[in-house]
Parts: sequence; C-alpha cells; structure tokens
Amino acid sequence: MLLDHIHQPEDLKRLTVEQLEQVAAETRHFLVEKLSVTGGHLAPNLGVVELTIAMHYLFDSPKDKFIFDVGHQSYVHKILTGRKDKFDTLRKYKGLCGFVKRSESEHDVWEAGHSSTSLSAAMGMAVARDLKGEKNRIVAMIGDGALTGGMALEALNHIGHEKRKLMVILNDNEMSIAPNVGALSHYLARIRSDRHYVKAKEEFEHLIKKIPAIGGTLAKTAERVKDSFKYLVVPGVWFEELGLTYLGPVDGHNLPLLLETMKQADKVNGPVLVHVITTKGKGYSPAEADSHKWHGISPYKIESGQVLKTVGPPMYTEVFGSTLIELAKQDERIVAITPAMPGGSGLLGFAKEFPGRMFDVGIAEQHAATFSAGLAEEGLKPVFAVYSTFLQRAYDQVVHDICRANLNVVFAIDRAGFVGPDGETHQGVYDMAYLRSIPNMVLMMPKDENELRHMMKTAFEYNEGPIAYRYPRESGLGVPMDETLQPIPIGTWEVLRPGSDAAILAVGPMIPLALEAAEAMSKEGVQVRVINARFIKPMDEAMLLQLAKEDIPILTLEEGAELGGFGSGVLEHYSQHNVYGLRIKIIGVPDYFVEHGSVKEQRKEVGFTAERLVSELQALVPRRRQRA
Repeated sequence: MLLDHIHQPEDLKRLTVEQLEQVAAETRHFLVEKLSVTGGHLAPNLGVVELTIAMHYLFDSPKDKFIFDVGHQSYVHKILTGRKDKFDTLRKYKGLCGFVKRSESEHDVWEAGHSSTSLSAAMGMAVARDLKGEKNRIVAMIGDGALTGGMALEALNHIGHEKRKLMVILNDNEMSIAPNVGALSHYLARIRSDRHYVKAKEEFEHLIKKIPAIGGTLAKTAERVKDSFKYLVVPGVWFEELGLTYLGPVDGHNLPLLLETMKQADKVNGPVLVHVITTKGKGYSPAEADSHKWHGISPYKIESGQVLKTVGPPMYTEVFGSTLIELAKQDERIVAITPAMPGGSGLLGFAKEFPGRMFDVGIAEQHAATFSAGLAEEGLKPVFAVYSTFLQRAYDQVVHDICRANLNVVFAIDRAGFVGPDGETHQGVYDMAYLRSIPNMVLMMPKDENELRHMMKTAFEYNEGPIAYRYPRESGLGVPMDETLQPIPIGTWEVLRPGSDAAILAVGPMIPLALEAAEAMSKEGVQVRVINARFIKPMDEAMLLQLAKEDIPILTLEEGAELGGFGSGVLEHYSQHNVYGLRIKIIGVPDYFVEHGSVKEQRKEVGFTAERLVSELQALVPRRRQRA
C-alpha cells in the first residue's frame, strides 16, 4: 500500500498524480476501517480526502499554514502528517484528538471545535506574516454550512478590504456540481487568475480613461459590459464583489483538475476563493446515502453500516424531543429553533409533526437567540434547543436581547456537563456559571428523565421571563415515566435521602454519585442528607437557611465549572444572609480544560468518585458525629 509509505507531507511530493489517486482510495478504506471501531466524524472526512491530499502535495506545511474550520474534518490531514499509526486511539482518553490539536503536531496551527472561525484566524495570520516580512501561504478550508455563521461573513468583508494574499477553500458538500463546471468555467478561472491578464486589464482601463472627452464614458461603458458578462457567466460574483478572486466550482474528487485549479489560485496576488464541490461520505455507500447520520457516528459494522448501539433507557435528548411534541400538541404557541442541529437536538420528530413551527437557522447561534426573542415578543413560546457549548456563542444576545427584556424564551440546553469523545471544545461545563449571573434567568436541571419532562411542563407554564433546563449527553436512568405532567414550583429542591450529620447538594447526573457516597458513609455511622438541587437559580432559600439553622456541614456537587457555578451560588446565598461559620466544600470541574475520553474517564479525572466524596465528607463531619 502506498499509504504505508506516507509518513510526512514530503512523501506525497514524490508521487505521480495517478499514485495520489491510489493514496486517496487507500485513505478512504483506512478511515472506514478505523472509525468502525472508534467512531468519529466519518462523512466529513471522506468528503475531503482529495482536497487535503492536494493541499499537502502543492504546499509546504507547516511553513504554509493550513487552517481547518471546526477541525473535525482534519482526519486526512492527521494521516498525512505522521499520525496514522495512532488512529486506534482516536477520541479515546489520552489518545488522538478528533479535532485539530496543536500539542499533537507542528502541522496543527489552529484549534477549533466551533465553526466559522477559520477565516478570522487566517486573516490574523496573513497580517502577521506580512508585518514580519515572511512569504508563507495561508490556506483556510471552510464548509458551506460554516459560511452561514456571521463571524465568517465579517471575516470575508475584512479579507476583501485588506487585499492580502490568502487562499480560502470553500468546501461545498450540499449542492451538486453546477452546469458551469466545464470548459468555459475552467477557461475563465485560468484567465482571471493570470497575473499578465490582470496587469493588462489594469493598464487598458488606465489608458482608456486618458482619452479626452470620451475616455471616461468609454471606460464606464466597458465596465458595464464587463459586469454584465461577469454576472452572466461567473457564479462567484458575490465573492468578487467582496474583493476576492473567485475560482470554481471545481469537482473536489477530480485530483488533476483540483491540483490545476489550486495552482492557478496560488498565482493570485491577493485573496482568492476556490469553490470546491465535494460529496460527504464519498466512497462509502451508507455514508453517501445518509451523510447527516454519518456526520458523527458511533462504532459500526463496515459491511452493513449498522451502528453498534447498546440497548437501554432512552437518551435525555430523545425524551426532550418526544415530550416537546406532546406539549406542542396542547399549545400551538410552541415553536422550536435550532442552529443547524435538528438531529443532534432531538428535533427531527418535531419537524415532521410541525414543519411550520420548526426553524433551523443554520450555524448562527446569535441569530437564533435574538430570533427567539422576536418570537417571544409577539406572544409565541420559542424553545431554543442548543448544545451547551454552542450557547456560549450567543451570550451577548441572551443577556441583551432576552434576559434584559425579560422575554419568555425557553432554553433547552443539551450536552450539559461532560460530553466524552468530543472533548474540551465541546464540554458543557460553563453554562451554569454564566447563566446564573444574568438577571431574570431561571435555570434548572433534572435528576432523571422523568423529572426532565416535568421541567419542560414547568417552563411552558412559566410566563415571567426566560427559563432554561439543561440535560446531559447520556441515557436516562430508566425510571418510570409519569403520564400526567405537573409544573414544579420554581426554586424548590427535594430531599432524596434523610440525614442529620452532613448534606450533599447535588445537581443532575451527580445525584447517583451523591447517593452512593451517602450509603458508604452510613456504614461508618454517618447519616448524610442528599438533596436534589434541581434549581440552580433561584435556589431553595428556605432549605438553605434550614441547613444553616441545623449547623450541618455541606458538600456541593456539580458537573460544571467550580468557579462561579452552583457551589459559588450557595456561598453567595449565605454571605447575603450574613450566615458565617458553616463548613462547606465545593466540588465541581477544576479550572482547566478537560480533554477527550469517555464521560466516565473524565469524571474520574476530576475526582467525581464515591471515594473522593467519602474522603471529603470525613474531613467535613466533626469526629463526634462519626460514630463508627
């Protein structure tokens, strides 16, 4: 196999184009085989095999900077830069990251798990290069979906204005190859990128304007004719108007054509956009047939494409989706909004049941938030379904457009807490800290999937401002489901286990751990009260004051940032009520970014174990209360 001899990008440069095509085929086979065991982003990477090979064949990484938007489509890049032998560890604890990771390789120059950042980063690197007097290339690959992000459009505007040498590769995997992918389009691309043509055109325009009396008129007429022709035959006129030279569309799986187009693009002394048409899942029929399903996939059987799933209770996401349909049948004001995650957010069923009440706004979290505010302003009940990590991108809109106006927007925050293999860029551990600081916000988290359903009912009956419920990326506990949903009184907690020697205030998925630790302490003769602190904001003030009155040592437990999170809120409450002298221990996610692995491994790494809790409780509880 040729791929076995590719250890660094230089190894590609010794091959013929025909051999590069063989490497592409072998790379696809390698990805399908390896990801059948580890899972990962299969379809996006199958779609950029030739494109990534072409980039490394023509240019010189890491001197030339390759910037991958989002970063989940960098598997081929990793294979070609010396990490092929590590793919058995992909997305595993302490193994190969599923995104670009600077600590892994000098070829990884930009890290991102959120979309639409590549163009801004590329512009920054291009300016830095020019200020330092260097000559390297800057190449940014961005998908058509990521181009809907406002940040990408802001960057394009700046790139076109600055006119610095920079290459943008638009990886378009949503549309078929347009009719103008043919001789005329290729001819125009070559002429428009040729520096002699550009120079001649500029000189002609300069000369014609010097002709007395009629020069200006002729120049304007010529300009109108040129523009009319351009609008007729050039598909990328919008990019041209922004100031970028547009080349394409080009078939992203035709290596000779792709190489020729990128060579022409490299001749442009300014910003250039190469429009590449690719097919997600290329070369593996199940992924080609359903690229949405195979965007990010669990382990599967190669022959059939059957995903290997364990049988068990439904995921919290599934419970959310089915309950939302149930509630929407009762209330026609309910509408759902998602930023390009209808499947991941559990809204496909809702979209099928209520197509006119489902809005996928694309990768545009800021717009989604303010769009929700507009809906709420007019009396609807918008549900903004979003991953915790992506809600971060709309923080200003949540503050300024929703909470400040005290609008009845419902936030369904998925992937709250650790997310496993997606790792540090996707961990949902910060929303409690930043949401609880915003006036008017109500924030809650269920102990199980049945309580989630009741919280959803609570949210729709709450009409005093924004309200959010957050839930983890995992299966429910398998508890019985109530048929009749009842609202939960805002700001109330519940005692799950009695005890008078200490108390654990636990949030969401930390409750089973708290119960396990309490049971272990009972064997030492210490009775620990376990409280379901289901409202992060507002807190149950009556229960907190009762704990202070009983002088019970308190341990707070949350799968969220320890700094500024739920535990901090408990301390703030007692400070506001002038309660001093209580023994309180906060346990949350420490102040560093937790990398990829299983959720179980991530929890163990930060000390979310029964043994740790028992040790902390032993230190908290006065010896007189330890009767064992």
